[in-house]
This record gives sequence, C-alpha cells and structure tokens, in this order.
Amino acid sequence: MKHILIPTDFSSNANHAISYALNLFKCERANFYFIHAYADEVYGPFHNTGKIDFEDKKQAIGKSSKNELNQLVNEIKERTHNPKHHYEGIISFESLVDAVNNFTNAKNIDLLIMGTKGKTANSSKTFGSNTVQVFKYVKCPVLAIPNGIPFNQPKNILFPSDYMLPYKRRELKLLDTLASQFKAQIHSLYISDFEDLSLRQLDNKKFLEDSLPNARLSFVRTAVENRTKAILSYTKEYDMNLLVMVNSRHSLLEDMLYRSTIDEIGLSPTIPFLVMQNLPR
Repeated sequence: MKHILIPTDFSSNANHAISYALNLFKCERANFYFIHAYADEVYGPFHNTGKIDFEDKKQAIGKSSKNELNQLVNEIKERTHNPKHHYEGIISFESLVDAVNNFTNAKNIDLLIMGTKGKTANSSKTFGSNTVQVFKYVKCPVLAIPNGIPFNQPKNILFPSDYMLPYKRRELKLLDTLASQFKAQIHSLYISDFEDLSLRQLDNKKFLEDSLPNARLSFVRTAVENRTKAILSYTKEYDMNLLVMVNSRHSLLEDMLYRSTIDEIGLSPTIPFLVMQNLPR
C-alpha cells in the first residue's frame, strides 16, 4: 500500500498533478491524501487587521477551504471509481512546508506529488516558490509535474549521479518499484571527463546497482561541458520520461537550489522531475 500526499491550492496546475498521480498509480493500492495549507492566505492579506477580524477571516478561509477540498475529493471519487484507491482531504492552518513535513511524519508518506507552479506563480519562472521550498526542506521524495504535459509511462528514466552519495535504500526502493511497474530502463548518467572511479564511487555505484534489482539499469558517461545542459541534452536525445535527482549536501541539486536558482541555471524540465531526499527521516 502506497501513501501518496498531494498538496493542492485548487489551481489548474495542482489539478493536473492530481490527474498525473492517479494515472501513475492506477494499478496499485494507494492512499491519496490531498492537503491544503492556508496559513499564507490568512497572514498575507490580513496581517494588519485586529485580532477579532483576523479570527473571523481565519475561520472564513478555513471553512471555504474545507468545502472546496471536500468538493475536490468527491469529484475525484465520482470520476475514477478505482477500488484500489482511497482518498482523503486535509486542511491545515500552517505554511505548506510545515504542513507537509508534519503530515509526512504522521502518516509515513512514501511520495509527495505536486505541480511545478501554483495559483500565483510567476510565468517566467520554471518552478514556483512553494515547489522550490518543498524541494529544499521536505524530508520525503517529491515528484514535480510540469503543467500541461500528457501522462506518459516512465519507460526511460534519467538518473544523473557522480556516485559520491550513499543513497537511502528506502528511496531507491521507490525508484525500483516504479521502474519495475513500467518495465523502465534507468539511465545512470555520470557527467565527467574521466572514466576511472574512486573506491568510494565504486562502492556507491555497486550499492546503486544492488538496490535496483528490478530495473533495467545502464551506466553511461558524458564529458563535462555544463552539467545542466548535459542533463537536458540527454533528456531530449534519448526521449527520457522522468528525471530523477537527489537532494543532499554537496550534490548537483543542492548547488542548483542553494547557490543559484533553478531558473538562472536554466533547468526547464518538460518531463516529471523526481527529487529524492538524502535527509534523515
């Protein structure tokens, strides 16, 4: 039984991510939790109001959010009729990151699925601010779905790695399950000018191979020109359906999230983007 958490702000982007998630796990038994965190809606426009007005607005937004979430869950039930799926809506008066982290810990969530942007997203940005915050701080794998892309089975999965990270077995198991379910090939892309690996890299590469027993795993190398361009070029040339990266200290993704922004670097995925967290859980 998979436990899937999907944040929603009731935007078209969020609805698209929900549809994608339901297709991805169509044949698996799964609990889907739809969470709406509304603290920012209350604090944002009403931070200068008096206490009584604030509480009134908080209750009004909470009630409206609950009604909208119940409507969403009922519509999904009527549309899907999937006996393998269970649906539940949750509203939370917290920030999105806090709400997601708390619920992830309480329900031992396997995967968080969300759109790359929300209602107020800047059209010039690749990822909305909430999505980037979730990438950075949520201790759970995150699958970001670009808006408007059709559902395609992930037959070709790109997994760039420098083999310097001791990956978490639980998260690799998630990747192995997806690869097995869709009979996918995982392309482990090593971006380096040198073929030789250190003893640490060899150990981590072997651990990666042992942890993906049900996947068709291939190891490929490309020379360093620009790591992000190399990833996007490989994605396009070999028709990848899913990009997988790991968020950890000293990783390529950390460099992209912390030292610069994804948009400045130019990562504009046209395929789903799975971020695995190498963080304590």
